[in-house]
Amino acid sequence: MSEGADQEHGPKNGAAYFGTEVKALRDSLGLSQDVFADKLHYNQGQVSKVENGGVMASEAFAIAMDRVAGTPGVYQRLRNRLAKQGHPDWFVPYISLEESASGVTDYSCTFLMGLLQTPEYAAAVMRASFPRETEDQIKERVELRMRRQAVLERDDPPLLWVIVHEAVLRTAVGGAAVMVGQIDHLMVLMQSPHVTLQVLPYKAGAAPSHLPFTLLALDGKPHAVYAETPTHGGQVDETPSVVASAVNMFDRLRMAACSEEESLVLIRKIMEDHAK
Repeated sequence: MSEGADQEHGPKNGAAYFGTEVKALRDSLGLSQDVFADKLHYNQGQVSKVENGGVMASEAFAIAMDRVAGTPGVYQRLRNRLAKQGHPDWFVPYISLEESASGVTDYSCTFLMGLLQTPEYAAAVMRASFPRETEDQIKERVELRMRRQAVLERDDPPLLWVIVHEAVLRTAVGGAAVMVGQIDHLMVLMQSPHVTLQVLPYKAGAAPSHLPFTLLALDGKPHAVYAETPTHGGQVDETPSVVASAVNMFDRLRMAACSEEESLVLIRKIMEDHAK
């Protein structure tokens, strides 16, 4: 996904801003992180990450804050507003769905989807997309993308199933060293029971789709399709016929792709090729 950013309004780092609010609430209650975490029904490490701005708090975390503070909806609304800060208007509907999705199924045939990217890989993608921006602007875009990955660290993360075309893995985005780090990151993610990754190899021939797209499920059922264009951003489509067509397309992609075991072998081989 090549989603851009619009940092003209509000805090540049929503996660850091919300983190200060979390710490301010904890201090006002006179609680240690351990005790505060216990009242929220989270562990101390999770509270620490949120306070430090390392991750954007989940909506459930903000709801727990409202419960402890006795402020129905206040922190939840603040969190949801900040989570969308920096994203262009056309991308906000997707962000909302991604945060609440029970499943995310993606076909990556140009770049790896944002939830899989390392900071270095994301920076190379952003630099190619926005060649006239400063390093600070690119850094802000990368940080925004990295914060989205917090959905994978939820207590109930979405089931992420990604079909990656072999060409995506062989393209030297950011150079060989970046690709080695990126592919190593993929192999770590593949160890999660919540992540399935298959490679669509060159030998599979013509792909069932020549464009990337993402299918989002809510409560275990396919709900919406997200796709982008080079000039008009992206669009979320919840039309039943479009969703059904995407489901059928992914079924064909899964059948054409390597199995998980075969994909892991191929991924390791590609990483070795980049390392040469």
